[in-house]
Amino acid sequence: MPIEPRERLIFALDVPSADEAKRLLDRAGDAVRFVKIGLELFTAAGPDIVRWAVAQRKQVFLDLKLLDIGETVKRATAAAAELGAAFLTVHAAGQTVRAAVEGRGRSPMKILAVTVLTSFDDADLRESGVAESIRDTVLRRARTAASAGTDGFVASGGETAVIRREFGKGPLIVVPGIRPAGSSHDDQIQVTTPAGAIAAGADYLVVGRPIRDAADPAAAARAIQAEIEVALTYGG
Repeated sequence: MPIEPRERLIFALDVPSADEAKRLLDRAGDAVRFVKIGLELFTAAGPDIVRWAVAQRKQVFLDLKLLDIGETVKRATAAAAELGAAFLTVHAAGQTVRAAVEGRGRSPMKILAVTVLTSFDDADLRESGVAESIRDTVLRRARTAASAGTDGFVASGGETAVIRREFGKGPLIVVPGIRPAGSSHDDQIQVTTPAGAIAAGADYLVVGRPIRDAADPAAAARAIQAEIEVALTYGG
């Protein structure tokens, strides 16, 4: 089933409290249908913030980047599925992905494998003992995750086209580090515009600060959705 342009935008609720998240989502209103709840907010507010977002009829991308022993990942994934999350991230390690796939059971929740963080560059990889380039590392980790049953990947805009060529149209690709043209990159190294990400083959775009810090978050979200729709219509 085709994904509506409005649903391709995932608004990152990267704030330190439930109250702030609720105020921000209230300001964004119906312009946002899909939200990301990451480690900061989940740690501060707990599972109830996921339940609350689901009760507001929002889809939830639970971005916890799980990496632990298999049984722990399996149980944590089962708990995420019970909360009603639509997406859950895990690191792209074979054992981790397999445990998450098993843990979600018959839930429709999608398991997304994180390849390389968008704040990393080649020097960061070398510091962690990885001699390959980001591109080669992304592909190697994506192949591992695919063989373990992942539903899709989290990858930078720069690696999206490479993943799409390798795996075709099947897997979902979620791209963080999205910045509208002319906006600040902040602490993201690998960034792309909404149109650029769609043209590369992304299914969903994660946007935080450009919406969160806007004077009118709803208008900022709609502007990005309009750019997504144009890119889908005219091929970026």
